[in-house]
Amino acid sequence: MTATIDASPAAPAPGSPATTAKRPRRRLGTIVLWIVAIGGFIYLFIPLVTIAVFTFNHPTTKFNTTWQGFTFDNWLHPFKERAFTNALWVSIEVALVACVIATVLGSLMALAMARYRMRGGSALNLLIVLPLTTPEIVMGSSLFTLFFNLGVSRGFWTIVIAHVLFCLSFVAMTVKARVRGLDWSLEEAAADLGASPARTFWKVTVPMITPGVVAAFLLSLALSIDDYIITSFVAGPTITFPRRVFDSARIAIPPQVHVLATIIMLVAIAIIVAGTIAGNRRANQGR
Repeated sequence: MTATIDASPAAPAPGSPATTAKRPRRRLGTIVLWIVAIGGFIYLFIPLVTIAVFTFNHPTTKFNTTWQGFTFDNWLHPFKERAFTNALWVSIEVALVACVIATVLGSLMALAMARYRMRGGSALNLLIVLPLTTPEIVMGSSLFTLFFNLGVSRGFWTIVIAHVLFCLSFVAMTVKARVRGLDWSLEEAAADLGASPARTFWKVTVPMITPGVVAAFLLSLALSIDDYIITSFVAGPTITFPRRVFDSARIAIPPQVHVLATIIMLVAIAIIVAGTIAGNRRANQGR
């Protein structure tokens, strides 16, 4: 019999210098990671905190840009500046109409592309991604040229058409990501049990894609309310909230601008928190 000798190096003992040397490196990496993460969050949230703080400012000039004193009057009269309030309502109306249309069309497109194989599928994917990668000034100027050549008067509905175009891509990509992970055997089971295609769609397919559809709608809603560049090309005499703020920045920035912006931010936070709570409850019920 021949004996074999294991020449592989032995693992270092827990208290050896090799293991103690690794611990400071890991701790240093963790500290650096936390510093970078905290710095990133500070960079993201400083503008939002600044807007919220200046809602309590009492400016002595037309510009609410320097701190003058603390007051609650701005929140007692948030809709004092009618021009900004009316512009905000226009932005909300445009966003609701455009995002409902974009959500319906984009969800159906995502279902068709994710479930069925068709000729030119890769070209369709490219066409959907193209508006996301195209600079907004290019899309805005091209839409302006199209409406001008067709003799279409610019206004509310041209803004809606423009917002549907760029929101459609966001909706289709978001819903498509949700659709890819679904179990389509549930539809087959419903069909085996005698459900009609329409009943299967409304009772099985729609509930499965609802989280993705809701997320796509909220994302497109935020993008529509926020848009300025494309809107400025196709709005004509219609004034949205971003246009009103930008056009008035050289004349006056009343504190109500910060109040309205903070209200929009608080509504967005409330929607996110409500969605998170509902998702956690649904997950706990499924266990």
